[in-house]
Parts: sequence; C-alpha cells; structure tokens
Amino acid sequence: MFDKYVNLAIKVCLAASLGLLGLSFALNGNAKGMDVLLGFYHIDSIANSATLGLLIGVVMVFAAILVFANKPQLKYLGVGALLAIAVVFLLTLLSPSRYLQDLGGFPVLGSGQGIIKYVALLPLLLSVYFSSRFSLKQQAWLNYAPVAMVLLWIGGLKFFEFEAKGIVSLVSTSPFMSWLYEVFSVQQASNIIGIFDLVFAALLGLGLWFKQRNVMLLAILGCGSVFVMTQTFLFSAEGAFSSQTLLAGLGQFVIKDLWFIANLLVVAKYAQQLKSE
Repeated sequence: MFDKYVNLAIKVCLAASLGLLGLSFALNGNAKGMDVLLGFYHIDSIANSATLGLLIGVVMVFAAILVFANKPQLKYLGVGALLAIAVVFLLTLLSPSRYLQDLGGFPVLGSGQGIIKYVALLPLLLSVYFSSRFSLKQQAWLNYAPVAMVLLWIGGLKFFEFEAKGIVSLVSTSPFMSWLYEVFSVQQASNIIGIFDLVFAALLGLGLWFKQRNVMLLAILGCGSVFVMTQTFLFSAEGAFSSQTLLAGLGQFVIKDLWFIANLLVVAKYAQQLKSE
C-alpha cells in the first residue's frame, strides 16, 4: 500500500511540474531560454523562440499526460518525450554561457542552475517506466544522484557573494526563512543555507551506503525540506506567476524542484523496504 501511494505521488509531481512548465513554455514564457537553445543547436535560422517554445511545451504537456498511461505503446512515447526533454536541455551545459565567466566560468553556474535540474528526470524515467528492471536499491542510488548533484552544486554556490545577494528577494519574503536576516548578515544566512544543503545531501549518501534506515529518513526529511521550501516561493515571492505565460521566470525555476521531491520519494521506498529486512 505504501508503494502504491508513493508511486502515485511521484507521478503527480512529474505530471504537475511538466504540465505547468509545458504550458508556460508554449505561451512563450521562456523566450530567452529558447534563444539559448536555438543558438546552441544552430537552428536559429529555421525557427524562432516562440516556435521552439511551443514545440517543447507541447512535448512537456504530452509527457505529463503519458505519465499516467498504461498501454505499452504509450509508455514508450512517454519515455521518448521525457528523455528528449532532459537531453535537449542538459547538453547545453557544455556551453560557456551557462557559467559566470567573470567568476572563473565552470563550475560557477549562472543560468545553468535551472538547467542542471533536468538531470532529475533521467532516473525518474527509469523508476516510472522500467521499475521492474531495477532493484529498489539501484533505483534509490540513481535517484539520489541528482539530489546530491543539485544540493552540493547549488548549495556550494551559496558561499559566493553573487548567490547570497541573489536569494535575498526569496528569503526576505518567505514567512519561514525571513528571520535569518534578523539574526545573520546576508552572506552568513546564505552560508547557513549552503551548509544545510551540503550536510543533508552527504547524510543521505551515508545512510544509503551503510543501509541505515533512520539516517536515510532523517536525511530525506532534510533534503525534502529544501525542495518543499522552494515551492512556497511560488506564493511568497514576486515574479513566480504571469498572467500572460502562467509561470514567470522564478516559477519555472522552482517548479522543477518537484522532480527532486519525486527522486526522494523513490529513495523513501527503499528506506521502507529496509524496515522489513
């Protein structure tokens, strides 16, 4: 019964995020991002940002619907759609434009912070469509990888001044986090957030490695709180929604964190299995 509800929650996270993101893209809500894709793939002579946004948006909405499909033929269409979405965006991490060159370039992410999140789709694809081919332990490790990647990478950036200042508008308007600025400086608050990310990402890895269920559950709660908190920014911070494109830039950025919640739910299934061993 536990697995049934968790599997449903994973699919809801995927469908909701892909559906909303797809609709926003289709409404030309990410014109700048589409321009980057056009330039990276050298197809700007045959398409424009609106056309590409519409195409990718339709694929995302299609993928969201297919998450709940049971027919084998539709399953493979869903696999293809999710794989295409992830790969098309992730390959652009090879572009120097994704990094802040004035801070040394790679690995200091700029726009790449929103792009590395697409890596979460790859293990979810396997867990949703090919779960019978992988043990829960294998699925847990595969789904832990993107969680660790984003928390260690973006969490590490919290120690940079540009990132500390960049999250002020989010933290200061959050009813759950604004108190940090009453106690700590902007940089100190950012450092604390970064340490939190790093510690719980590492703790989850240790829990998996040593098969310590209680450690895993604690780390899942810690890591999960990061991604749940970002969802509250949709309602507390300005710039999340748009009357023209449904989601604005901030909304498109944080809605992807639902994928990491889904990743953690897969890890939680493994932790539940350990209970009976």
